[in-house]
Amino acid sequence: MAIPTGTFETYDSVGIREDLSDIIYNISPSETPFMSNVGKGSAKGTFHEWQIDSLEAAADNKKIEGDDATAAAVTPTVRVGNYTQIADKVLSISGTDLASDSAGRASEMAYQMAKRGLELRRDMETTLVGVNKGRAAGSSGTARELGSVLSWLATNENTAGTAPAGNGTDARVAGANRAFLETMLTDVIDQIWVSGGNPSVIMCNSTQKRKITGFTGNATKYKEVDDQKIVNAVDVYVSDYGEMMVVPNRFMRQSDVFILETDMWSVDMYREFQTHDLAKTGDNERKQLLVEYTLASKQEAASGIISDLS
Repeated sequence: MAIPTGTFETYDSVGIREDLSDIIYNISPSETPFMSNVGKGSAKGTFHEWQIDSLEAAADNKKIEGDDATAAAVTPTVRVGNYTQIADKVLSISGTDLASDSAGRASEMAYQMAKRGLELRRDMETTLVGVNKGRAAGSSGTARELGSVLSWLATNENTAGTAPAGNGTDARVAGANRAFLETMLTDVIDQIWVSGGNPSVIMCNSTQKRKITGFTGNATKYKEVDDQKIVNAVDVYVSDYGEMMVVPNRFMRQSDVFILETDMWSVDMYREFQTHDLAKTGDNERKQLLVEYTLASKQEAASGIISDLS
């Protein structure tokens, strides 16, 4: 069909407003499963300490009739600790950009600060579960570092490498990578139970979660949560010692699977999230978002790890 002569079309028009949505779409994941599942506490110094203890082994306790009472030896508590780590994000926006009418946000500064807040939490999650490092005191020219989860898990493990001391002081030593087998998982869960733990969460990255889904044990070991429609997803693993949630974590290494009693971990704050206006040095506004935090492992023997996985 022909267009009538003289018809004015959008191709010729000048001044048509751009069709730019006021919604900003962001695909980057912002979930922090470890921090969301464990406790939160406070630290009173840059070296945060607490005490751990355990019960004497159970025995056939019997006494002679009329015997004198004899006091058993007292085992002192063990003092452990972790350094706080400072993390920040700094933002600088020009005066011209601040004066501009930007689509999708009323304030460029507010939008960017909110975005930096999510990024900072992702950085914290990565430090806690995805970096293999022991604590470091730091110095005037070197940042303090907290010992990550990987530096604490030592008692209950299935690994091809060398475990750390279990007090946050040193990193794990990697071994040869191996395929993840269900027997590895049940073995570590059994170790934790014997140690007295009651784990509730299995945490791993997507590769190992898919392998858990594909385990070939008794089909009754797996069930869906809240009638989820994706029947191929395993969200609960039922072991011989109870149910555990299988929680994927994008920020964990592919080589590791954690079995956690989440009550025995906390992220403790020395300085909560805070915003500082930085000195003005030109035609811009600068802000700093900062947090100082550490990891507290209240009893690492209540959790376990499978490491050196392919």
